[in-house]
Amino acid sequence: MSKILIVEDEEKIARFVELELKHEGNQVTKAFDGRTGLDKAMEEDFDLVLLDIMLPELSGIEVLRRLRQKKDTPVIMLTARDAVMDKVAGLDAGADDYITKPFAIEELLARIRVALKKRVVTAAPSAEEAGTSKAIVIREVSLNEESHEVLCKGERLELTNREFELLRVLMVNKNIVMSRDKLMNLVCGYDYMGETNVIDVYVRYIRTKLDDKFGIKFITTVRGVGYVIRDEK
Repeated sequence: MSKILIVEDEEKIARFVELELKHEGNQVTKAFDGRTGLDKAMEEDFDLVLLDIMLPELSGIEVLRRLRQKKDTPVIMLTARDAVMDKVAGLDAGADDYITKPFAIEELLARIRVALKKRVVTAAPSAEEAGTSKAIVIREVSLNEESHEVLCKGERLELTNREFELLRVLMVNKNIVMSRDKLMNLVCGYDYMGETNVIDVYVRYIRTKLDDKFGIKFITTVRGVGYVIRDEK
């Protein structure tokens, strides 16, 4: 049985989702504003939080930001807003998934199952692994997985977690053209079922911080397919 917190100000929606989750054998707690939801999420250990963006008291994005300072509880955003930038904001704030209202309850339950399966305890690295360098170097760019640092021509880049992960995936798979679907699944850590143009937004952000700033062409667009980083210019 999983403990799930629903933070949703539309009580009918919250009640409907609650009944479905209880039918699946879950324990459910509800909150109808952001501040109460944050308090509950901080005070108790939930297996998952369903979090609306448009909330009274505190927005869902602010609740998520504050929660991520203390906990890594899986969070699925529920919202009527379907703009790409809203999705990016939620993912950058630490959301594990994002579903737009109105949604089919079967899809929501499927996403919840995926998020719960992803919640595994990561084993501590062995002494041998700890002593191994985690730096990936391609041309002018060096990415260190352990220190979560990216350098270009010796200068440090400030990247969000999602930007770092996208760059890491492309660098690990150098010379391999990666589709948007595959990148979305690898970068966001779930079987993404929605629009993949979120990846285009992240690529644009990285290019602004890397390609444009340093006058290089690091991430190449393969029209109709996706993106690739090549080890030769």
